[in-house]
Amino acid sequence: MSYIEVFLIGIGLSMDAFAVCATNAVVYKNTDKKRGLIMAVCFGVFQAVMPTIGYFLGSAFSDYIKALDHIIALILLAFIGVKMIIDAFKGESENSVGQKITFPMIIVQGIATSIDALAVGISFAALQSIRIFPAVALIGLTTFVLCVIALIVGKRFGKLLNNKAQLVGGLILISIGIKIFVEHTFFGG
Repeated sequence: MSYIEVFLIGIGLSMDAFAVCATNAVVYKNTDKKRGLIMAVCFGVFQAVMPTIGYFLGSAFSDYIKALDHIIALILLAFIGVKMIIDAFKGESENSVGQKITFPMIIVQGIATSIDALAVGISFAALQSIRIFPAVALIGLTTFVLCVIALIVGKRFGKLLNNKAQLVGGLILISIGIKIFVEHTFFGG
């Protein structure tokens, strides 16, 4: 497998992280440069660590992981999305965009958006023709760069959405969870 193919896999794997980062930038007022950098690093690290774990687990556990990855991602993203929607309707503040993202929330999002990368690592093990550490470094770097871009884009759209951002953000996270679930359940993703 060439590094161009690994790069393209990295782009595909990072699309969920891209969407979540853009949503976070729209919804959470405290998504400044420092927190955005933490978020991009966290998402990039999870996208690199999960295929590494998958690679070393090997194909012996692939059926179990593939059977649950989409359910776990759906539960985690739906939980965060529903909480955001509830907070938007509670109207806890004059401007619902004032909510703050926490480090534990970022970790949960990082896990939720990188679970499918675990299965990619298992497929890398099956290929036995890939150098895993350069490959996962490329995937992690690709995710990091795309997340930085997503944060910039999200900040711009956040100003347009204003106080509807939390509701829209919650719906986006739930949609991503459903997309992952449907792809894996019905299309063998």
